[in-house]
Amino acid sequence: VVLTDTAVSKVGELIAAEGDDALALRMAVRPGGCSGFSYEMFFDSEVESADIVEEFGHVKVVVDPQSADRLRGSTLDYRDGLMGAGFAIDNPNVTKSCGCGNSFS
Repeated sequence: VVLTDTAVSKVGELIAAEGDDALALRMAVRPGGCSGFSYEMFFDSEVESADIVEEFGHVKVVVDPQSADRLRGSTLDYRDGLMGAGFAIDNPNVTKSCGCGNSFS
Protein backbone atom coordinates (compact mmCIF):
# COMPACT_ATOMS: atom_id res chain seq x y z
CA VAL A 1 0.00 0.00 0.00
CA VAL A 2 1.20 3.49 -0.82
CA LEU A 3 -0.08 6.67 0.83
CA THR A 4 -0.27 9.94 -1.06
CA ASP A 5 1.22 13.02 0.60
CA THR A 6 -2.32 14.25 1.30
CA ALA A 7 -3.23 10.96 3.03
CA VAL A 8 -0.02 11.01 5.09
CA SER A 9 -0.81 14.55 6.22
CA LYS A 10 -4.42 13.73 7.18
CA VAL A 11 -3.52 10.47 8.97
CA GLY A 12 -0.79 12.37 10.84
CA GLU A 13 -3.34 15.00 11.93
CA LEU A 14 -5.75 12.31 13.14
CA ILE A 15 -3.03 10.50 15.11
CA ALA A 16 -1.96 13.79 16.69
CA ALA A 17 -5.59 14.42 17.69
CA GLU A 18 -5.63 11.01 19.40
CA GLY A 19 -2.63 12.09 21.46
CA ASP A 20 -0.69 8.83 21.04
CA ASP A 21 2.29 8.97 18.67
CA ALA A 22 2.69 5.17 18.92
CA LEU A 23 -0.52 4.58 16.94
CA ALA A 24 -0.33 3.11 13.45
CA LEU A 25 -2.94 3.06 10.70
CA ARG A 26 -4.11 -0.52 10.27
CA MET A 27 -5.59 -1.32 6.86
CA ALA A 28 -7.44 -4.58 6.35
CA VAL A 29 -9.77 -6.38 3.97
CA ARG A 30 -12.59 -8.34 5.59
CA PRO A 31 -15.33 -10.57 4.20
CA GLY A 32 -18.57 -8.66 3.97
CA GLY A 33 -20.55 -6.12 2.04
CA CYS A 34 -22.72 -6.76 -0.98
CA SER A 35 -19.77 -7.56 -3.27
CA GLY A 36 -17.79 -9.92 -1.03
CA PHE A 37 -15.12 -7.83 0.73
CA SER A 38 -14.89 -4.49 2.46
CA TYR A 39 -12.07 -2.26 3.64
CA GLU A 40 -11.37 -1.61 7.28
CA MET A 41 -9.11 1.17 8.58
CA PHE A 42 -8.46 2.06 12.19
CA PHE A 43 -5.69 3.13 14.52
CA ASP A 44 -3.87 0.32 16.29
CA SER A 45 -1.12 0.25 18.86
CA GLU A 46 -0.34 -3.45 18.46
CA VAL A 47 1.74 -4.95 15.66
CA GLU A 48 1.83 -8.73 15.24
CA SER A 49 5.06 -10.44 14.14
CA ALA A 50 3.52 -11.47 10.80
CA ASP A 51 2.17 -7.98 10.01
CA ILE A 52 3.64 -5.98 7.15
CA VAL A 53 4.73 -2.51 8.27
CA GLU A 54 5.51 0.44 6.00
CA GLU A 55 6.43 3.94 7.11
CA PHE A 56 5.55 7.14 5.26
CA GLY A 57 7.34 9.93 7.06
CA HIS A 58 5.94 9.94 10.58
CA VAL A 59 2.99 7.66 9.69
CA LYS A 60 3.22 3.90 10.14
CA VAL A 61 0.85 1.64 8.14
CA VAL A 62 0.22 -1.95 9.26
CA VAL A 63 -1.39 -4.69 7.13
CA ASP A 64 -2.02 -8.31 8.09
CA PRO A 65 -0.69 -10.95 5.63
CA GLN A 66 -4.16 -12.05 4.44
CA SER A 67 -5.19 -8.49 3.62
CA ALA A 68 -1.85 -7.70 1.98
CA ASP A 69 -2.61 -9.88 -1.05
CA ARG A 70 -5.88 -8.02 -1.70
CA LEU A 71 -4.30 -4.60 -1.07
CA ARG A 72 -1.12 -5.16 -3.12
CA GLY A 73 -0.50 -2.17 -5.40
CA SER A 74 -3.20 -0.03 -3.76
CA THR A 75 -2.97 3.69 -3.10
CA LEU A 76 -4.66 5.45 -0.18
CA ASP A 77 -5.56 9.08 -0.82
CA TYR A 78 -7.46 11.73 1.11
CA ARG A 79 -9.80 13.91 -0.91
CA ASP A 80 -11.49 17.08 0.24
CA GLY A 81 -13.83 18.52 -2.35
CA LEU A 82 -17.33 19.73 -3.12
CA MET A 83 -18.72 16.19 -3.03
CA GLY A 84 -17.36 15.60 0.47
CA ALA A 85 -14.16 14.65 2.19
CA GLY A 86 -12.71 11.27 3.02
CA PHE A 87 -10.20 8.56 2.33
CA ALA A 88 -10.28 6.73 -0.98
CA ILE A 89 -8.49 3.50 -1.89
CA ASP A 90 -7.46 2.91 -5.49
CA ASN A 91 -7.02 -0.87 -5.68
CA PRO A 92 -5.90 -2.48 -8.97
CA ASN A 93 -7.03 -5.91 -7.67
CA VAL A 94 -10.74 -5.02 -7.64
CA THR A 95 -12.70 -6.77 -10.37
CA LYS A 96 -16.07 -5.23 -9.42
CA SER A 97 -17.52 -3.03 -6.71
CA CYS A 98 -21.02 -2.44 -5.43
CA GLY A 99 -23.14 0.60 -6.22
CA CYS A 100 -22.48 2.17 -2.83
CA GLY A 101 -18.71 1.83 -3.33
CA ASN A 102 -18.11 0.29 0.09
CA SER A 103 -17.44 -3.30 -0.93
CA PHE A 104 -15.67 -5.10 -3.77
CA SER A 105 -14.64 -8.44 -5.19
